[in-house]
Amino acid sequence: MAARYPQSRIGRLATYTDLNMKLNLCDDYVVKDNEYFFDRDPDVFNSIFNFYRTGVLWIKDELCPRNFLEEINYWGVRIKYSQRCCRILLEEKHDELCEQLKVQKELEAEVVIEEDEEAFDSMFLGEMRRSLWNFVENPFSSVPAKLMAVASSMFVLVSLVTMTLSTVEEMENMASTNQFSGKTFGEFVETLCITFFTTEYLLRLVSTPDICCFVKSILNAVDLLAILPQFLQFVLEGFETTVGQVSKVGQVLRIMRLMRIFRVLKLARHSTGLRAFGFTLRQCYQQVGCLFLFIAMGIFIFSAMVYSVEFDAPNTNFTSIPHSWWWASVSISTVGYGDMYPETLLGRIFAFGCISFGIILNGLPISLLFNKFSDYYAKLKSHENTSNMKNRGKVNFILRARKKLKECGCIETNDTVS
Repeated sequence: MAARYPQSRIGRLATYTDLNMKLNLCDDYVVKDNEYFFDRDPDVFNSIFNFYRTGVLWIKDELCPRNFLEEINYWGVRIKYSQRCCRILLEEKHDELCEQLKVQKELEAEVVIEEDEEAFDSMFLGEMRRSLWNFVENPFSSVPAKLMAVASSMFVLVSLVTMTLSTVEEMENMASTNQFSGKTFGEFVETLCITFFTTEYLLRLVSTPDICCFVKSILNAVDLLAILPQFLQFVLEGFETTVGQVSKVGQVLRIMRLMRIFRVLKLARHSTGLRAFGFTLRQCYQQVGCLFLFIAMGIFIFSAMVYSVEFDAPNTNFTSIPHSWWWASVSISTVGYGDMYPETLLGRIFAFGCISFGIILNGLPISLLFNKFSDYYAKLKSHENTSNMKNRGKVNFILRARKKLKECGCIETNDTVS
C-alpha cells in the first residue's frame, strides 16, 4: 500500500532494502519488534495514514495550517493529493494566519522601545545616552521621564490654544491696544513652545541607538514636521524684509503658519487611539483606495449625466462637467449644500440615484474599518500595557507615593505595602 507512492517517506521505507537507508528515514528503531519510530504529530499522521489507504489527503479544520504543511512536507506527501475544497480552505486559513502574525509583529513594533543594550554599550558615552534615551522615550523608566511626557503633551496643547486664540477678532483688537498682552505674549509662547519641541527632537536624535530607524519612524517625522514650519517662517520673514516681495512671501507665510496645526499629531506619541487609527489606515490602504476609486467613478458618471440634461436649462449652474463635479461630490457624500441642484425631472432622478449610490458607498467600509480599528486598538493597548509593566523596572509610583504619605504622617506607620 505504501509502495504505491515511492517518493514519500513511508513509501521509501517500504521499497528500500538496505537497513541503513531505512534507519536514516526514521527517528528510532526497535530491533526486537521490527518497529520504526517517528517523533512527529500523531494527529496529522492520521491524515497521512488515510492518504496511503484511500489515495486522498483529507484535511481537518481543527489542524494548524502551518503545522500541517510542515508535517506533510516531512512525510513527502504533496498537497495536490487533497481535494480542491480542502486545499482552498487550507490556503485561506494559511493566508489569514500569516496576515495575523504580520499584524501582530507590527503592533508589537509600535510599542517596543528601540533600545539595544549592546548598541548603547558600544557607543560613545553609551551610559549617558541610554539614560537620555529613557528620559525622552520611556515615560515609565523614571519620574522625570514621566514628567517629560506630560510636559510634551502640555506644550502641544498650549501651542494649539495660542494659535487658535490669535485668530479671534477680540484678541487681535487687544493686541492693537495692549502690545504686551496681545501679540508680544503670543510670540513669546510660540517661541517657548518651538524651543521645547526643538530641544526634545534633538535629544531624541543624539541619543538614538539606531539613526536609520529613527529617521524612518513616523512619529519622529511628525516631530520634525511640527518644528520645520516655524523655522521656515523665520527664513521667509527675513527674505521678505530683505527682498521686499510682500505679496508672494505673505501667502507662503500664511501657509507656514497654517502648518503649525500639524502639531496636534504629536499627541499620537502618547495616545493609543491615534496610533491605532493610523495603524488601521496603513493596514486598510487597499480598501480605502478602492473606496476613493468608487467615489471618483461616481462623481464623474453622475456629473456627466446631470450635465447632459441640465446644461440647456435657464440660469443653470451646470455649465460644464467640471462645474458639475462639485455637485456630484457633495451629493455622494450626502452633505448637500444646496448651492447647486437640478431643476428638470430627469435631473432630479439622476440626483436621487447619486445620493442613493453615496449612501450605499459610505456604508460599505464602516463595519470593516470599525472592526479592524477596535481589534487593533485592543491589541495595541494590551501590548502597550505589557511593555509598560516591563519598562517600569524598579520604579513603583504607587509604592513611592505611599512612602511619601507615610513620612508625612498621612497614613499610619503600621500599614504594610506589598
